[in-house]
Formats: sequence, structure tokens, C-alpha cells
Amino acid sequence: MDWLTGIFANAQGWLFQALVQPALFALDLASLFEDGYGATAWFMVGVLQIVVLVAVIGPLQRWRPVEAMDSPADRASIRIDVLYTLIHRLGLFRLALFFTLDPWFDVAFGALRTAGYGTFHLDQLWPGVTDKAAVSLLIYLLVFDFVAYWTHRGQHQLTWWWQLHSLHHAQRQMTMWSDNRNHLLDSILIDTVVVVVAQLIGVAPDQFILIVALTQLSESFQHANVRLWFGRVGERLWVSPRFHRLHHSIGLGHEAPTLPTACGSLPPEGALPLQGATPPEPAHLKAVQARAGGLGAAAFSLRPGEAGSAAPASEDKAGVYRLGGVNFGVLLPWWDMLFGTANFELRYDPTGVRDQVEKQRDYGSGFWSQQWLGMKRLVGRA
Repeated sequence: MDWLTGIFANAQGWLFQALVQPALFALDLASLFEDGYGATAWFMVGVLQIVVLVAVIGPLQRWRPVEAMDSPADRASIRIDVLYTLIHRLGLFRLALFFTLDPWFDVAFGALRTAGYGTFHLDQLWPGVTDKAAVSLLIYLLVFDFVAYWTHRGQHQLTWWWQLHSLHHAQRQMTMWSDNRNHLLDSILIDTVVVVVAQLIGVAPDQFILIVALTQLSESFQHANVRLWFGRVGERLWVSPRFHRLHHSIGLGHEAPTLPTACGSLPPEGALPLQGATPPEPAHLKAVQARAGGLGAAAFSLRPGEAGSAAPASEDKAGVYRLGGVNFGVLLPWWDMLFGTANFELRYDPTGVRDQVEKQRDYGSGFWSQQWLGMKRLVGRA
């Protein structure tokens, strides 16, 4: 592991001295050398992630795709997701935060330290044990994933936050590029939470970069258009593409069921959907099935022997679908299992948001239109 770290450090030093440092000199920003050195690491990690996406996850998508994506509209939608990925993974979004929000963070945390509220170093809980690199990395990973689970649930259960986060779920052609498809304001909120937590628990910069990189790579894989699951045991140890696809499934992944569900169960392949999952109107179901290339013939059917319902299970008396859903875990499905939001059914449903199918709601076809419509949804104008 040390030799790998050494290679990375040498490459980072070379890139900084060859490109970043001269650029900072030319722009009269020599005071930002330390920040520029750190930004170089983030850029390199982003490049490595994209290499893994193209060289490893891409071939998996071609090997066992869930659905074909050959139409011009599909390819155009995926290209927008690629743009989101490049913006986030290569540091452009982080660079924007550096010149806007970071100064405010510095002032706030500086004021707290001046007032006597120092950082709580979580890795010092058990000197000699928790301060070992591997142990502290595992602890920090668990903490960040626990926080991510609850922020993710907040995105789905707070109406105003869902108006932003729904852009992420509006992708009907989910691929390895879809993870970073987010409204910029949504990304700012999540990054703010992550930065505050990192400061409060005292995670080291190099460990923080590693945690973020591992998380992002795993999330890219979870969004991949690949028919893959980890088996009965593996599904409960790490979030798989199948587990996360259920979270994106229309009428299931982001709506609150009112009937008893099969959370935690794992029926055999080909099983019908979660008990209480609600079918769209027949005409819309046909459109969704056609769009999905015949995914799951009973993708929105009730289980055999269940009584049908005139109204969707997640629809209140006013006809408004209640927010909620299943499979919020970012890395570990443990939190879903612990808090009763896990669905381990082995199925692959069409992805998207219900109102795209039933009401043809427009979430935008380009980067800026998606951002603009998200703001309009936030203020109730779209």
C-alpha cells in the first residue's frame, strides 16, 4: 500500500510543479499554493475514477445491460450525465465552492475554535487501536455513510428538498454516469453537510479524499446499467446495482407504501414487486414497459391473491403521492435493514419519476434547463 501511495504522491508533486504552480504564479495567486496542491490531488483522483468507469464499469454495462440504450434521445441524455460527472469529478464544482463557500466555512470554524470549541478527533477514542490508519478509515467510513443515509432520506421526505433531488431520479436512462446528475443547489447542501461532519470529527485530508473517492466509485457502479447482484449474503454487505435500481424504480423507490411491505425479504428471481407497490394507469404502464424494453412483465403488478385498489397505495385522499421510498443506503444496506427501509427483491424495473409518466412533467433535456426547472420546482412554479 505504501508503494502505491508513494506513486500517487510523486505524480501529484510532478503535476503541481509542472502545471499548477506556474499557473498560480502567472495569476498572482502564490498565496494559494497549499490549496492548489490539495486541488491537484482531487483532480488526479477524479481522472483515476473516470479511467475506472471507462475501463471497468463500461464493459460490464455492455456485457449484461438491464436495458438497451440505442436511440438518439437516450444517447443525448447520457451525454448530459457525462457532463455532470466531468464537472464534479475533475474538480470544477469543488473549485467553484472554494471561491464562494469555503471562505465562509473558514470564518465559521475559526470562530468556533476561538470560542474554545475544538475538533473532536474520533480516531483518538482508543489510542493505539482507533488511531491505526485502517481502523480510523473504517470508522470514518461508517460515520460518513450513516450521515449519508439520513441526508438521503431527507432528500426524499422533505418536500422542498425533493423538488431539487428529483432531478437525479428523473433520469430514465440510468448508467454509470448518472450518479452526479444533481441540481447544483442539492450538491451544495450535501457538500455542506459532509464538510461540517469532516471538521467535527477531525478526519485527515488524505483519508477524506480516499473516503470520497471510494464512495463516488461505488455510487457510479450502483447506477450502472448492468444486471448484477451480489447474492443473498453480499446484497446485505454492500449496495449493489440491483439494490440501488429499486431505489430509482418508478412508483416504488421514492414513494411511501401504506400496505405491509416485503422489506428485508429476498424472493427468487422473477418475483413480483413489493407488496403494496402501485401500478400507474394501464396506458402509462404500457408506455413505461415499452421504454424499458420489456423489463419485468409484472413490473407494476400486485402479488397474486392481493386485493386491487382503486387508488395508489402511496396516494393520499387529495391524490398527492407521499414521499418516502426504499433503499436509501449509499454504501452499506445495513442502515436500511436497521431502520426498516430495505427491499431485497431481485427485480429490475423502469427508472424515473412517476409524474414523468402520468403527467409528462418536464425535468429538462439539457444541463441549464434542468437547473432552471429545478429552481422553478423549488418555488412552486413548475
